[in-house]
Amino acid sequence: MSYQQTLVNTITGHIKPSVIKKNNRYKKWDYGYNKEHDVVVISKTGKIGEVIEIQNLKIALPDAENSYKRSNKKEDQFWQRLDYPKDLDKIKSVFEFNQKPEYFKEQWYDFIDQEFERRDKGFWFYNKGNPTYVTGSHYMYLQWSKIDVGAADYRESNRLFFIFWEACKADKRCYGMAYLKNRRSGFSFMASGELVNQATISSDARFGILSKSGADAKKMFTDKVVPISVNYPFFFKPIQDGMDRPKTELAYRVPASKLTRKKLDQGIETEELEGLDTTIDWKNTGDNSYDGEKLKLLAHDESGKWERPDNILNNWRVTKTTLRLGSRIVGKCMMGSTSNSLDKGGENFKKLYYESDVTKRNRNGQTSSGLYSLFIPMEWNYEGYIDTYGLPVFETPQAPIKSIDGSEIEVGVIEYWENEVEGLKNDQDSLNEYYRQFPRTEKHAFRDEAKESLFNLAKIYEQIDYNEDLKYSGVLTKGNFQWSNGIKDSIVTFTPNNSGRFLLSWVPPLHLQNKVILKNNVKYPGNEHIGAFGCDSYDISGTVDGKGSKGSLHGLTKFSMEDAPPNMFFLEYIARPQTAEIFFEDVLMALVFYGMPILAENNKPRLLYYLKRRGYRQFSINRPDKVYHKLSTSEKEIGGIPNSSEDIKQAHAAAIEYYIENHVGIINDSYGNMYFQETLEDWATFNINSRTKHDASISSGLAIMACNRNKYRPVAEKQTNVVPLGFKRYDNQGINSKIIT
Repeated sequence: MSYQQTLVNTITGHIKPSVIKKNNRYKKWDYGYNKEHDVVVISKTGKIGEVIEIQNLKIALPDAENSYKRSNKKEDQFWQRLDYPKDLDKIKSVFEFNQKPEYFKEQWYDFIDQEFERRDKGFWFYNKGNPTYVTGSHYMYLQWSKIDVGAADYRESNRLFFIFWEACKADKRCYGMAYLKNRRSGFSFMASGELVNQATISSDARFGILSKSGADAKKMFTDKVVPISVNYPFFFKPIQDGMDRPKTELAYRVPASKLTRKKLDQGIETEELEGLDTTIDWKNTGDNSYDGEKLKLLAHDESGKWERPDNILNNWRVTKTTLRLGSRIVGKCMMGSTSNSLDKGGENFKKLYYESDVTKRNRNGQTSSGLYSLFIPMEWNYEGYIDTYGLPVFETPQAPIKSIDGSEIEVGVIEYWENEVEGLKNDQDSLNEYYRQFPRTEKHAFRDEAKESLFNLAKIYEQIDYNEDLKYSGVLTKGNFQWSNGIKDSIVTFTPNNSGRFLLSWVPPLHLQNKVILKNNVKYPGNEHIGAFGCDSYDISGTVDGKGSKGSLHGLTKFSMEDAPPNMFFLEYIARPQTAEIFFEDVLMALVFYGMPILAENNKPRLLYYLKRRGYRQFSINRPDKVYHKLSTSEKEIGGIPNSSEDIKQAHAAAIEYYIENHVGIINDSYGNMYFQETLEDWATFNINSRTKHDASISSGLAIMACNRNKYRPVAEKQTNVVPLGFKRYDNQGINSKIIT
């Protein structure tokens, strides 16, 4: 199977070509979010070209104009720093330049103006025969920023990173980016370069740095920000106050003039200089860092590694206020990190990252966090596997390819990564650490340590990885159930819908659908021998915080002779509709469609009463650990199981454990058919002492118990009673017999 990249897509037809052409003619495309076409325009020329999508964010690039060609030969077209004229390289400050003769200055005005324009509007160049656009920030990073190895390499992954970042800056609804990265991706240098780039063109502004510790923030400042600033060309370098290489604050402002007696005696006037009055500094790590201040840009490095007592979520709630005035966003945050294990800061960063999903917005058009999430898989940015054009070598080439560092690439990065993973299969914690450092998926990036898990993490993660490879093979279908023609208690149909609440991996053949049997006018499930459902319900439609637990439903097949896959989870439903009644009706329709019974918690009984009122009491399984006459009155009335006693908790966890060992991950050189990632991830983090957060584990475990309820059937105690038959026993020794008592 050839590798399919999903990081970036070109969208054709999102905006009608005639509309693009007309607006380009009059230069009517404004920089920023275009609500009419739901696209973020990052062009500053009034014209746009292609529309691309990076992590669900639609971005309109500038129209290609005057692309620079390093060579007319396609194979010789790649990024290379443009020559800096030697005459200008000798000049260290704008003061030196101003002292040069007018004829000298005039010959360089066009060059300097061109650099300012590229800095603002970006730069087009031919790369392997293709016109390629880099943003102004990326151009400044490539052309004028000094990093630890000298000049930064051009990488396609970094180009997409800066395009996404430019869209974050352009979009007035956005506070910045939450970048989930792999190790050695260059984020710290790119963020440092952007700090200097923005600070040197901003007046009366403040720029800040935070990291996982104050020492790390200081190191980023002294080892990255300051050297980049020092090595800027003179025409980009503002007047600086203080030391050339400061330790705590880089200040672009006018130094205080020293008025000496000599100057007074000679009548020398002090020159009026203009400074930006802009600073870059760093702060110690803490929840209240930069509280009460106003920032134009915050570089937030290593955000996934804030360990207790520091909390990135608390810090972001505070820091977010430094980037706005009222409802107006006036600053941006460039946040990036790999993730620690969940209990070492990773859990909070994971939550922040998923709260930054651009597809989930509030009524103001903002994500929950205000940020936009970006994940670039490791195969895009792994050192040693990037060719001279900055493009990743995904698959093993037929002949060696020259890499950007001059070595030869003989194996593709995917094969290399898979070989590394294979070598760590027997060391689960080392494998998970490798996944977090070099993730190919978001799930890899947030892998947790194995030692805390109740279940077999190795098998769970084997299945998760296998499912990721099947992501686009159509094994899952999303959709909703509905009554035929809207007539309740008739025939249920399933309609695929990308916004649906159900995920299905198997749909029964027509002769098994809607199999409801009537006995004495009572409805029974007709496919009880094929499978069953488990459900973790909820009773209250609304909650104080607007969140609350989700309703969860899982369907599982048994081993049967019917036309159904054995021991397979075929349905996952994890949602919280606007009302509990919508959830109840969803559950009922699933039961009818599959003709299977359900084992649900009866400590939240509204669902079970709902089924009874609608005539589906026989679809509700009685608790399997008790005989009927030992059930309570309410249990006889509605069925269900009180999933709260210690015995039930242990049986529930054991059921999931048994299923994972026998049906998940690698089984006899093949993989299990458990395709529901959210449930697998919930199993991976399941805590038997804190079950309220694990809706998926509760309902899936109940489904397993429902399909194996004979295992929980109580065994009747045997009582042996002596029945007297009226016969006596005698001892006949001696002359007289005696009765034995």
